[in-house]
Amino acid sequence: MEQSRRGFENEYPFRSNFLDLGGIRYHYIDEGQGPTLLFVHGNPTWSFAWRNLIKALSPNFRCVAVDHIGCGFSDKPQDYSYRLEQHTRNLAKFVESLDLRHVTLLAHDWGGAIGMGAAAALPDKFQRFVLFNTAAFRSKRIPLRIAVCRIPVFGTLVLRGLNAFSRAALTMAVCRHDRMTPAVRAGFLAPYDSWANRVAVQRFVQDIPLRPSHPSYDTLFRLEEALPQFRQSPMLFVWGERDWCFTTQFLDEFIQRFPQADVFRIADAGHYVFEDAHERIVPRLREFLAK
Repeated sequence: MEQSRRGFENEYPFRSNFLDLGGIRYHYIDEGQGPTLLFVHGNPTWSFAWRNLIKALSPNFRCVAVDHIGCGFSDKPQDYSYRLEQHTRNLAKFVESLDLRHVTLLAHDWGGAIGMGAAAALPDKFQRFVLFNTAAFRSKRIPLRIAVCRIPVFGTLVLRGLNAFSRAALTMAVCRHDRMTPAVRAGFLAPYDSWANRVAVQRFVQDIPLRPSHPSYDTLFRLEEALPQFRQSPMLFVWGERDWCFTTQFLDEFIQRFPQADVFRIADAGHYVFEDAHERIVPRLREFLAK
């Protein structure tokens, strides 16, 4: 059943598609023709976050954007793994099912680890990488405002009861607050309109692996070990430098791992860099993709 786009129809005018993952529907949009660009979102966003880039690039590229299970217009099962390994496996199955080839990955936030994990599983399918304010390696850095959301009971009430994570991001993750119009706000919040529908938002917060005992720690460690195989792949880092979560320290570590990569720093953009600076990002992407 098609989910409502009431209030943000013009912002997100794309046709919905679904892939069956063992009886669970995995939503994606597939716009345009040409070389494949695969857009992978983080938390608490969904494919809606990529809409401006997709509108600009789909005349020349095939733009495919997924919604992780529990996010966007994908199904939101209550009894589900929601671990990094599961999301990575889902994305790899998606790439194989659609027989995507010569893929350029564009990933943000959790999408970086999930997308790079899928690339590590299917290295012959991926050609280029564009990473936006993300990580794909272990870190002990966690902002206090996210750490408090991991407190038992309190975190559940805040994230699933009040939808505080998604709502706060509409202010805290952007610098250009004028761009968060009622339609844009509606689009970001629409999939997370109930306690049940916010399950993945909470599970992503809980899945941040800060110590070896965490169930996703080994998954992230294996990804870290797999990254060097992409050292010679064309890579671009697009970074909002006013991000308080994925700070420029994360960018510095990426540059250390991929010294040949192109870097596009945006001094006046925050975590939702695609909202603050999409009109500056598009020309830079076109330049990168034309190489």
